[in-house]
Amino acid sequence: MTNFKIIQKKNIWLAISGVLFVIFLAAMLAWGLKLGIDFTGGSLLEVSFKGSRPTVARVEAGLAELKLSSLIVQPAGEQDLQLKFQETSEEVHQSVLAKLNRLAPAEELRFESVGPSIGQELKTKSLYAIFFVLVAVLIYISYVFRKVSKPVASWKYGLSAIIAMFHDAVITVGVFAVLGHVYGTEINTAFVAAVLTVLGYSVHDSIVVFDRIRENLPKSDLDFPGTVNMSLNQTLLRSLNT
Repeated sequence: MTNFKIIQKKNIWLAISGVLFVIFLAAMLAWGLKLGIDFTGGSLLEVSFKGSRPTVARVEAGLAELKLSSLIVQPAGEQDLQLKFQETSEEVHQSVLAKLNRLAPAEELRFESVGPSIGQELKTKSLYAIFFVLVAVLIYISYVFRKVSKPVASWKYGLSAIIAMFHDAVITVGVFAVLGHVYGTEINTAFVAAVLTVLGYSVHDSIVVFDRIRENLPKSDLDFPGTVNMSLNQTLLRSLNT
């Protein structure tokens, strides 16, 4: 078993964690997240050109007659292009394909379309999902650790787990705020699933540590900080693997 002085050097770890938290929280507040069509509504069309791929400027000029809203043209690989626009009708879809084929022979690889009302509904449901996860965690941990009331009240275990989850979620989301600002990385429903996964791993790790503290408290001759430090060392390898 390792014997790192984690609690004794808690100020160092809290400082590192606090700096990262503030940086990525600031990124979230300043830049926000770049929402994909899952949340904003619109269409995503990916095509592959046979032969020479036309330039982005040429594609934009070729599609100008259609007056597409919020058109974004991005190269993908050597022969492919991704086009994003707000219109979702099949008529516009076919018109765009026809225009592209006038520039160069093109094969459709993918077309996705999401209406704005569905996008708003997905956004709302995603926020509800995260909220209910937090509430469920607080209730569950408070109940499971209800008999561990000394020297820390059981509800504080739940609260500390939620703080840890919030910390992990902010850093994860903040990274994507930076990526969205710098590289234009968009988030979709898969991102929400990923955040919920991060929350799940975070609370699982917290429960493992809390459970070890609960086991060690009755039989440890150390004070509470010492018992917590011992418990952290006992679960450190498992936490890192997780």
